[in-house]
Amino acid sequence: MTRARLLRGVIGAAGFLVVGELVIRFGPSGDLIFPAPSTILYEAVRLLADGEFLLGALTTLTNWALGLLIAVLVGVPAGVLLGAVTPVERAVRPLLEFLRPIPSVAIIPLAILLIPVDELMKVSVIVYASVWPILINTLYGMHDVDPLAKDSLRSFGFGRLAVLGRVSLPSAAPFVATGIRVAAGIALIIAVSAELLAGGVAGLGVFVIQAGSGNRTDLIMAATFWAGAFGLLANLALQAAERRLFHWRRVRTGAVS
Repeated sequence: MTRARLLRGVIGAAGFLVVGELVIRFGPSGDLIFPAPSTILYEAVRLLADGEFLLGALTTLTNWALGLLIAVLVGVPAGVLLGAVTPVERAVRPLLEFLRPIPSVAIIPLAILLIPVDELMKVSVIVYASVWPILINTLYGMHDVDPLAKDSLRSFGFGRLAVLGRVSLPSAAPFVATGIRVAAGIALIIAVSAELLAGGVAGLGVFVIQAGSGNRTDLIMAATFWAGAFGLLANLALQAAERRLFHWRRVRTGAVS
């Protein structure tokens, strides 16, 4: 089933590129200045030999990975704490519901003013944006734990920490993994957005700004292509890790990958 879905995705993407190529090449273009898909793919391949682009991509991915790691280290323990201690959740929940809907892109200008160190500012914004899906999914996972399983363990004399480690955390782990996968995509979006708004020395967003200053639409789209490719690869890797680590959940729920 997974191979069939992958094949359908490849066929769909190829069909989209072919249609786009035909429209750009032979359609009524008017004043539209937009490179054909073949030109974008050609420039995307050429960028793999461009040292400036590779440095920018490495900078963006480093900020992305660091911000996502910090978000995991903050979001998972916070979600476990809120899910395990109901009074704390009730006290903090209004604040969470107030902060969570704030668009992460909207805080980038504020972060630029408050945090003078460029890389620290960008990583901080990534952490803020990506911590929410991790925290909320962890919290929901803790709420989804079977109370009968916890009561059964307590009846054998196990304490709260033992129940947490033996029942709650393993049961919530698939939710945590899903939150991390969602957060990975958000983190990459914010990493590039912060570079577009704040600039800097290197980064995918910085490369796009420089390409735009030279009216190189083909380079802009080629860099955008690689940003999307990085996000796709990260999502596929995390999905594969989920399937390998939590295959028991698919069997229990009857889910098909």
